[in-house]
Amino acid sequence: MYWLSHDLIFPAHEEVTEDGIIAIGGDLSPERLLLAYKKGIFPWFNEDDPILWWFPLERFVLFPEKLNVSKSMKKVFRDEEFTYSENKAFREVITNCSAAYRKGQDGTWITNDMIEAYCQLHELGHAKSIEVWKDGELVGGFYGVESGNIFCGESMFAKVSNASKAGFIQFVAKYHKKYTLIDCQVYSEHLASLGAEEIDSALFLDYLSS
Repeated sequence: MYWLSHDLIFPAHEEVTEDGIIAIGGDLSPERLLLAYKKGIFPWFNEDDPILWWFPLERFVLFPEKLNVSKSMKKVFRDEEFTYSENKAFREVITNCSAAYRKGQDGTWITNDMIEAYCQLHELGHAKSIEVWKDGELVGGFYGVESGNIFCGESMFAKVSNASKAGFIQFVAKYHKKYTLIDCQVYSEHLASLGAEEIDSALFLDYLSS
């Protein structure tokens, strides 16, 4: 396993393990995070564990033109159940994501250090939040990092039914010409229902470098 030093460097993609881990350690500085995303790598680890850096062999992505909007979600938009904003409450979004319950997950991987690191990325203009509101209350949203023509989604939350889905659909529809694909990282049933699919990591790198 490749342990990172203070040098801003990641190993070659060929060094990834079968589990998708490519390196351990290092830090969450903006410079290292931006280099990681440029190489298709992202951090994901539990509190009190060393930083784990991932490069999944199968990448879960959404091509905007393949976005699937169900009849029930179309009704949500027709009824104007929610309103939407961008970058109005980044810290609130990531904090809610950290507190969201996830089936089969003990605790959260969005530690205080992660929150501060991504808030710093946001302040530098590299991380974006999407907020979903209902009756003036923040009820859903997600955040991620822009890397060239790809948006790397990190996490989402919903306090009421359909909130995160509505925010994601609205975002993809708005930016379908800007982003070649949305990186969803690893499989989730929630995003699969919206049209996300797995592609080989080599193909993902081609899109990332185009």
